[in-house]
Amino acid sequence: MLLGIDTGGTYTDAVLYDETHLAVVATAKAPTTHHDLSIGICGAIDAVLAAAGLPVERIELVSLSTTLATNALVEGKGRPVAAIIIGFDADVVERAGLAEALAGDPAVFLPGGHDPHGNPLAPFDAERLAVEVAGVADRVEAFAVTAQFSVRNPEHELAAAEVVRRITGKPVTLSHHLSARLNGPKRAVTAILNARLISIIDGLVHTTETALLDRGVHAPLMVVRGDGSLVSAAFVRDRPIETILSGPAASLVGAAHLTGFSDAIVADIGGTTTDIAVLRDGVPTVSPEGAQVGGHQTMVSAVAMHTHGLGGDSRVRHDERAAGCVLVIGPRRVIPVCQLAVDEPALVHGMLDQQLTHVMPGELDGVLLVAERYDERVASLEGIEQAVLRAMGGRVAVAATALGTLQQRRVMERLVQRGVLQIAAFTPTDASHVLGLQSTYDTSAARKAATLFARGRDRLGACIAEDATEVAEATVRTLVRRSAEAVLAAAFVRDGLAADTVAQPVVQAVLDRRLQVVQLDLGLSAPLVGLGASAAAYYPQVAALLGAQSCIPPHADVANAVGAVVGRVRLARECVVSAPTAGQFVVHASEAPAVFVHLDAARAFAREHLLVALSADMVTAGAPVFETREEWHETSVELSGLDLFVEGRMVLVASGRPDVHSV
Repeated sequence: MLLGIDTGGTYTDAVLYDETHLAVVATAKAPTTHHDLSIGICGAIDAVLAAAGLPVERIELVSLSTTLATNALVEGKGRPVAAIIIGFDADVVERAGLAEALAGDPAVFLPGGHDPHGNPLAPFDAERLAVEVAGVADRVEAFAVTAQFSVRNPEHELAAAEVVRRITGKPVTLSHHLSARLNGPKRAVTAILNARLISIIDGLVHTTETALLDRGVHAPLMVVRGDGSLVSAAFVRDRPIETILSGPAASLVGAAHLTGFSDAIVADIGGTTTDIAVLRDGVPTVSPEGAQVGGHQTMVSAVAMHTHGLGGDSRVRHDERAAGCVLVIGPRRVIPVCQLAVDEPALVHGMLDQQLTHVMPGELDGVLLVAERYDERVASLEGIEQAVLRAMGGRVAVAATALGTLQQRRVMERLVQRGVLQIAAFTPTDASHVLGLQSTYDTSAARKAATLFARGRDRLGACIAEDATEVAEATVRTLVRRSAEAVLAAAFVRDGLAADTVAQPVVQAVLDRRLQVVQLDLGLSAPLVGLGASAAAYYPQVAALLGAQSCIPPHADVANAVGAVVGRVRLARECVVSAPTAGQFVVHASEAPAVFVHLDAARAFAREHLLVALSADMVTAGAPVFETREEWHETSVELSGLDLFVEGRMVLVASGRPDVHSV
C-alpha cells in the first residue's frame, strides 16, 4: 500500500493506493490549516486510514505533493532573504526580473567570479563579506549566493557559503546547485526564490514526518518535484524551489493514470490557482526555459505549466470603473464566507443580517478578518500592527467594525501579505453554493453574502445585480470565461503561438458568440480534463464554451495525491566541456575545472564524474537502483573547411522507482 498526500492551498488530500492491483483503495480530504499544517495533514491521514480500514503496517511508502511553494510565490508570501551577488555590477538587478525577486530585500555585491573557462576575475574578499553578512543577518531567514560563471567554477560561491554559515548558521542556497546553465541573473532569481521557500517546505516535511510517526507509519517519505518526478524528503529540504509546480505536476501524472489518455489538456483548479498543461504521448511536456510562476522566470526543470491566480476561493471584486456587473476574480485567495460560517455561524450570520439592513452598502461589507493563534500573534507584534489585532478582540472579527481608519486598513493589508491575517469574503465557492453546484458549506450564508455583494454600486451608482442568483451566475460565468481563455492561451503556446493570441478580437468574438455572417470554429483537438474538488462545477461549462470533449475522471478531486504515488525518481546532472584554446578541453564538472588535451578523454572524465555524482544523488533521492541515459550536445563552427569544436554539453539522466527499504 502506498499513501499519497497533497497539501494544497485549500484542501489536504490523501489517497491509499494498491500498487499490486493499480487501484485506489480509499480517498479523503481535510481543510488545509495554514496556521498549523499538522491539523489538516493529520485530519486527511486519519480519514483515509479510517476509510480503508487497513493496518498502518501495510503502508510501505508515503509520497507528498504540494502547492505551498507555488502559492507562496504567486501571493508574494516567501520569507525574507539576503542575496550575495559576486562578480556582477549593481545594475544586474535590472535584468531577468532580479529586482522583482528581491522585492526590497538586501543585496550584497562583491568583486570576484570567473570567466567562461573558470579562471578567476578578481580575488574573493571574505573579510568584506563577513562584515556585510553580519549587518543584514538579523533581518533575513536565509541567504542566496550567485557568482559570475559559477557553473564553470563554483569556488567563490562555496567560499561565500562558508562565511555565511560561520557567522549566521542560517540556510544558504548556491545558484550552481540549482542549475548548470549559464545566465547569472536568472540563476540569482532562482536561488533567491529557493532561499525564500526553505523554511516553508522544511516545515511541511517536518510536520508530515511527525504526523506519520505519531500514527505508527514508518514508511519512507518522498516528495514530488516540479517535473512530476519523486525525490526523498531529505533531498528536497535543500532544494525547495524544485517543488514549485509540484502539485500541478502530480496532477498531470495522476490525470494520465486515471484517464488513460495519452493526449489531453489538463486543468487543475484549486482554491488559489488554476494550473493548465498539455499531455502528449502520455508524458507532460517539460518547459525548456524553466518554470515560470508568480511572474518569476526560474531555471527549475518543471512541466510546461500555465499557472493563474484563479481558484474557487479567489476573492471576487467589482470593477469600480465599469458600468454594470463587471467582476474581477483573483489573484488573492480568501476564506469563502460560507466556509467560515460553518465554524463561526453566529458571528458570520450576525454580521450579514446586520449589514443587509443598511440603506447604503459599505466598502467592507461582507468582509471578515481571521487571525489564527490570536494571542500569540498579538504578543509578537507592536505598535499600530498590534493595535489592529487588539481591535479585533479575538480570532475572528467583522472588518467594518475592527478597521475604522484608512491607516488601519493599510496595516491590515500588510498583515495579510505577511500571513498574520486572513480575509473572508465573497468567492466563486460562495456563488456555487448559491446556484446548487456545491453543498459543502453553509448555503444560507453564501446566499446572504451574495445578496450583500449584489447591492454594491457600479460607476453610475446602480446596484451591480438584482439579487444573489444574478450575481452568483455572473461570478460563475466570469470564472468559466477566464478559465476558457487560460486553457486557450496554453493551447496556443503549445502550438507555437503567443499566449496573448487569445486576446485577439476574432478570438474574443468567437468566444462571445458575436459572429453572425462569418462562421468560425474554435476548439481543442484533445479532451479537456478537469481536476480539483470544484472541477465538476465549472469545467463542463468551460469545455462547452471551447467546443471540447469534457472529462472529469473518477477521483478527480484527489488526482494530485494519486499522481504523487505512481511517479518515478528521475534526476539529471550535466556539465560543459569548453575549448579555450586549440588542443585544450576544459571539463567544468567539479569544484575546479579539469584540463585535457583530447576530447575523448575529457568526455570520459565528464561521464565518470557525472555518474559518481548522480549515483550519490539517486541514493539520497531514494532510488539506489536505476538506469541511466546519456546525451551529448556539441557546438562547432566551420573554419577553413574544418569543423572546430567550441563547446559540448553532457547530460546524464537517471530514473528508477523508489526503494522502500533505502530512503
